Amino acid sequence: MRRWCSKWNCWDWLDPVLTLYLPSRLPNVGTTIFTVMSRLAAEHGAINLSQGFPDFSPSPLLLDRVTHHMAAGANQYPPMAGVVSLRQAIAEKVARLYLAAYDPESEVTVTAGATQAIYTAIAACVRPGDEVIVFAPVYDSYVPGIELNGGHAVFAHLRFPEFKPDWDEVRALITPRTRMIIINSPHNPSGSVWSADDMAMLEAMVRNTKIVVVSDEVYEHVVFDQKDAGDGKVRHESATRYPGLRERSFVVSSFGKTYHVTGWKVAYCLAPRSLMNEFRKAHQFIVFTVHHPAQLALADFMREHPEFADNLASFYQAKRDFFCQQLEGSRFVLLPCAGTYFQLATYAAISDEPDTRFVQRLTTEHGVAAIPVSVFNPDGEDQRVIRFCFAKNEATLAAAGERLRAL
Repeated sequence: MRRWCSKWNCWDWLDPVLTLYLPSRLPNVGTTIFTVMSRLAAEHGAINLSQGFPDFSPSPLLLDRVTHHMAAGANQYPPMAGVVSLRQAIAEKVARLYLAAYDPESEVTVTAGATQAIYTAIAACVRPGDEVIVFAPVYDSYVPGIELNGGHAVFAHLRFPEFKPDWDEVRALITPRTRMIIINSPHNPSGSVWSADDMAMLEAMVRNTKIVVVSDEVYEHVVFDQKDAGDGKVRHESATRYPGLRERSFVVSSFGKTYHVTGWKVAYCLAPRSLMNEFRKAHQFIVFTVHHPAQLALADFMREHPEFADNLASFYQAKRDFFCQQLEGSRFVLLPCAGTYFQLATYAAISDEPDTRFVQRLTTEHGVAAIPVSVFNPDGEDQRVIRFCFAKNEATLAAAGERLRAL
């Protein structure tokens, strides 16, 4: 309440504490499940297989390069789009792996993590009333980014248990208001990987439209068991491989996932010049630029040790297989995992609890933290499936396996 004070010729608040009411732009968003479960794991001394980060260190050679560049004076603002040497190294990598040519000067931008890159692409393109198609289970940053920019998320569904797209459903969801489609392969949380046929279907679907694509490829180097018919090597179906997608796509990848440095928050975005122009307009006011010595170190490491990224799939496939072996004899049923460093498992033989309740009890009573998959579904659909992160040392995975087998 307030009253007019004639002495001071102003309004006088009777309540000494003024509470400002601000209508939320994200009324349905709370603390992320990753923060909630990591906090719960810490409080109860549980093994944290919930949040997706390694419990092992990056290469000492990479750390040495950061120290070198800090000592050499690279401690001030780098160029807004990223240091030239890193943008060149990114373009060279993409050309080598996907036979796609990107101009480092105008089509490659270094970002403060993949989440920032995805948000910036949305901010550059989505206007109030626009629709954006996303695939559920959907990573938790996509929809808030859409809504903060006035867009409306439209949900296609990845079919359980393979988590593959239903292209008839996607086709039916496209309207004149569809501005963007966001895809994610390899997919978090399911570990599914899109095929060449999936990418070709999307390419055909957006042809002759004004739809832009955001392709979240942060796990591009972590694809298992899939062989290219030509050379026998593991193949990731990047949007950069498909001309009809390349011309309309923001392609996002992450150094954190590749080099075990998730805390550095360094990633990048590729896009054709016209799209990148708009991306950079937003980028310069959202974050402007990214940690200078880390960029230079990553550029050095990419060129000097390309085998590190090339060997990442076999490195994580061994960890996936080791973790799966630890769950042999348990009552968990493992779902297929074709990529990422996440393994889904059903617990229906153990409990009929909702997955959110089950992971809480798993953490507090059995000492292993995981993520409930229902939180990635817009309607909260619960199929009694949880997600484990196996980007851990074998000792950590073995200790978790012992506890999980006891359920």
